[in-house]
Amino acid sequence: MRAARRAERLPTAVTVLVYGSAGLLTLLGLGWTLWHGIAEGGIALAFGGLVAVGELARWGTGGSDREPAPLGAAGALAYALLGEAGGHTTHHGVFQVIAVVVGAALVGAVPHVALGKGPALDHVARRVLTVGFAAACFQPLYNAGKLEEWVGQGPGFAAVIAALLVLTALCDAVLAAAMAHARTLPHGLKGMGGTPIPFGPILRDELRAMLGIGSAVCATGAVMALAVAVAGLWALPVFSLPLLLTQLSFGRYAAVRTTYRQTITSLARSTEIAGYTPQGHARRVAALSRAVGRELGLSAPDLAVLEHAALMHDIGQLSLVDPVPAGATAALPDAEQRRIALLGGAVVRQTGVNGDVAVVVERQADPYRDQPLTARIVRAANAYDEMARKEGPGGPLNALERLRLGTGRDYQPEVVEALARVLARGGHSLPPVG
Repeated sequence: MRAARRAERLPTAVTVLVYGSAGLLTLLGLGWTLWHGIAEGGIALAFGGLVAVGELARWGTGGSDREPAPLGAAGALAYALLGEAGGHTTHHGVFQVIAVVVGAALVGAVPHVALGKGPALDHVARRVLTVGFAAACFQPLYNAGKLEEWVGQGPGFAAVIAALLVLTALCDAVLAAAMAHARTLPHGLKGMGGTPIPFGPILRDELRAMLGIGSAVCATGAVMALAVAVAGLWALPVFSLPLLLTQLSFGRYAAVRTTYRQTITSLARSTEIAGYTPQGHARRVAALSRAVGRELGLSAPDLAVLEHAALMHDIGQLSLVDPVPAGATAALPDAEQRRIALLGGAVVRQTGVNGDVAVVVERQADPYRDQPLTARIVRAANAYDEMARKEGPGGPLNALERLRLGTGRDYQPEVVEALARVLARGGHSLPPVG
């Protein structure tokens, strides 16, 4: 009971800690800057303008993208790691960095807020904390002359910048994973019937994401800081333009990806609308499959294929003349299961969806030793949802026991045990329909 209560308090504790720390740093930064004034106002204005432009070009709402404003993030990191401008030493400190970044981000977010698409608080808090971390590691040492004394101004200095960026990126990944993990714990649960997601897989996904847009942000921030130190503020537009173009391209890609997912969701609902499967079945199987995939350590691309295949796993039933009672294909003869699976794979291929999704749909009825791992997961999740729904109050436990009895041929033991762990963390109650 005490452990459950601690778990229920954890999302609030994590949220309060992150948001509270970011808010305190913001107040200190703004207060310090207002009291002492702005050092090198022209430089602060240039970097603040860059951050504001990055926020203006931000895509989405910030709720699902890893870094919705990469140009703004790169500009903020560059300012945090700036020690010289055009050969002249700068004197801004940690608090001014925070004040400029926050002020510029607020200016750039005004149009988005007016349209009801303001930045997510998670991203704002992480931006403040990571930029503050980078500035706190660099500015005091540089202003005291320690960095020049230790590594000079050559390759050693660039290596220090790179190391600080790596540490900052790791800090951001840990914060992002902690916030995402907290949202999946009790009273912050969404999706699959209250199933928490382990912290480890979330952190692993965040670290993998660093190799994408995260590495571009860090590299651009480092190059900006080093280039401005030598060439002055003229280096900012030169080195920010490529990232801005990349950001706009990613924005278009995100729109296409959203449309793609909406198409898959609509196709998945077609079996429910036609009365072949119960309401919410595809969504529950997809959410449970994704949770099991995370438990088994699948990568983000494999999780996407898994989720899309789970959403569309019953689409082959649209080819049947007579619907299967309650859409429960797990109880059908093997030959009929395979026929429906092959029909579903053919439908998926005709929609233009990723071919890997079609393979999972086609092979979900094969003996598990002949299946890819994603198909094994979909088969087990589908069977669990069908059995648990059918057998009443004791259905979830009975369904899990039947899956364990079927591990000799139909279900992979490791998948069933991963499913059991997911259900144990979220309770054995069946998710509500609809």
